[in-house]
Amino acid sequence: MTPVIRPRRLRSTAALRRLVAETTLAPRHLVLPMFVADGLDAPREISSMPGVLQHTVDSLRKAADEAVCAGVGGLMLFGVPDEKDKDATGSGADADDGVLNRALRVLTDDLGDDTVLMADTCLDEFTDHGHCGVLDAAGRVDNDATLDRYVSMSLAQARSGARLLGPSGMMDGQVAAIRAALDDAGFTDTGILAYAAKYASAFYGPFREAVGSSLQGDRRTYQQDSANRIEALREVRLDLDEGADIVMVKPAMSYLDIVRDVAEISDVPVAAYQISGEYSMITAAAERGWIDRDAAILESLTSIRRAGASIILTYWATEVALRLS
Repeated sequence: MTPVIRPRRLRSTAALRRLVAETTLAPRHLVLPMFVADGLDAPREISSMPGVLQHTVDSLRKAADEAVCAGVGGLMLFGVPDEKDKDATGSGADADDGVLNRALRVLTDDLGDDTVLMADTCLDEFTDHGHCGVLDAAGRVDNDATLDRYVSMSLAQARSGARLLGPSGMMDGQVAAIRAALDDAGFTDTGILAYAAKYASAFYGPFREAVGSSLQGDRRTYQQDSANRIEALREVRLDLDEGADIVMVKPAMSYLDIVRDVAEISDVPVAAYQISGEYSMITAAAERGWIDRDAAILESLTSIRRAGASIILTYWATEVALRLS
């Protein structure tokens, strides 16, 4: 039998495939997460994330400049304080001389509006218990007391030059509290990239090393259950109602259905975070010769774009931006 309809025609050459490609990936879609740490004399590779570094301020400046020159859409900064500077309330998070706020000021001076400078707005790196908020007398994360700390942290980050703040703690009402505080303080142009649907995940493991986490227990009372889908849309709608400028799904690759769901209801841009464990499993498999590293990276990022994300946080941002340029 001779077929009448031949879809393979449009796949017959590389030029044809490029012409009809439905999903594009460009440097502007990519955001580079970066770690800056106190107490280092030189940048230090994260053992569970080969190729990713904890930076000194000097190496951060160099890597940030390289990323911007490659055309990435933005930079997301995480601070890693000395262990001795951690405490129960994460006081280093909003201290003017805290590692993250110092780094924000340096990059603001270096880069200005040549990129979009973002800051992780969460306490977990700065607390001695490793949770994303303040604990009550029973050892539970106190939602409303934590909001006060997020507000103070947000204002410190805005003063330090962050253009987008990334509240990632999944506290109820966090976007509304931060938006109101920013507006009251005159930071009406400072935006919020809300971690709107953030799931408790086994794939965060390498990140815990990256930020020197002091976590005791887990975060399942505030991060979402991986079994739930409708709950994610409720969280996203709440963040939209509270004034989020961008909403994000985290992790990305195991939650592409959620990325698609969010893209279908959101009237603001949708981001997705290709997290540490996703980076590490591709890297490890490639190191063993089990997969084609470069092809797997591009395929994974394209799948996130195809699902509906217009912004992707990925540790390969600079590398892929250079390949796409």
